[in-house]
Amino acid sequence: MSCNRVGRSLAGMLVYGDDTSLEQWVRDQLPEVVLVMPGAGLGLLGQWIALSLLLLSAVAIGWGLGWITRRLLLIVTRRTRVTWDDAVVHRIRGPLALGWGLIVIYVLVPSVGLDARAADLVGRTLRAAAAAALFWALWRGVDVLSEAFRSSRMGQASASTRSLIFIGARLGKAAVGVIGVVTGLSALGYPVAGVLAGLGIGGLAIALAAQKTVENLFGSVALALDQPFRVGDFVRVEDFVGTVEEVGLRSTRFRTLDRTLVSIPNGRVADMRLESFSARDRMRLACTIGLVYGTTGAQTRSVLAGLERVLRAHPKIWADAVVVRFKELGASSLDIEVMAWFETPDWSEFQLIRQEVLLQFIEVVENAGTSFAFPTRTVHLVGTEPANDPAHASSRAALTR
Repeated sequence: MSCNRVGRSLAGMLVYGDDTSLEQWVRDQLPEVVLVMPGAGLGLLGQWIALSLLLLSAVAIGWGLGWITRRLLLIVTRRTRVTWDDAVVHRIRGPLALGWGLIVIYVLVPSVGLDARAADLVGRTLRAAAAAALFWALWRGVDVLSEAFRSSRMGQASASTRSLIFIGARLGKAAVGVIGVVTGLSALGYPVAGVLAGLGIGGLAIALAAQKTVENLFGSVALALDQPFRVGDFVRVEDFVGTVEEVGLRSTRFRTLDRTLVSIPNGRVADMRLESFSARDRMRLACTIGLVYGTTGAQTRSVLAGLERVLRAHPKIWADAVVVRFKELGASSLDIEVMAWFETPDWSEFQLIRQEVLLQFIEVVENAGTSFAFPTRTVHLVGTEPANDPAHASSRAALTR
């Protein structure tokens, strides 16, 4: 303010003698946006004082009502088994106080006697503040949700899952913030149709440009939720087998039996046929034992009983399904079908069990007085030589093998 204007202002204060003249001088000094506040009730100065007292009262009453509301909510949430609801109540302390304060202002502001323009301005401001309180509470809720996911069993499974939850929380808070700003501007009366159209076009362009990245990101989300395998599992993925080494945000890495590293995008992994060997609760032993054709019926029964006795005596056997049956008269052997399950998920332990069981099978066959068969073929040659010709007999014996 220049010196001449200050002088004119002081002169005006000396000239105005009554309260009305003082109020008129105040009107001359205030900007136009402030002058929309006078109404039919109180004067300009009285209305500003009343609004200031109303604001202070709303802050105090809102804080008190918010504190009481949180205490009542905590009484309810502490009776539940989960802990995230208690965290939500603690985090929304600010939004609760703001919401109650807005309710107090909405109830008491008609007593100030604002005119239509002022009442409309206050109403739009209250609607924008209510939207801010709502989205503030949602912002805090995203934090609580992300912390609950990080502390869950799924969140503790791997570092990549925790990173995915962190990124998801950031994206969720960004979405809440953008929607909250747009809602607040709309409540204040600003046109937001152009902003929404720009956001839609920009989002479409980003989605088209990052199509593969978004596909892999959603693939990682699907893998984290479904959990077909975990880091360290031995799996079969279509045409190869290997160990899951890392589940990242973009791709999953497998260590094959040749110690090579195979990296597949998560979007493809989510659509592939996956077979996890580590998820087995027991492993199957299946084989066919062939006895020579000279084995007698008694020897065959002895072998059957001995094989089943070996299986059922093992401490790791799953006793509900043990199959030892004489299967068929094969081309060169008497075939016995053996199938059993052992209660171990460890492949190395199963290999040791299988080795011990097969060695005991050999002892059973030897103790029965028979032997294992091997593929044989007998060829008979029919010619014109006499049947009692020694040369013919020797040649026929030589061709039998």
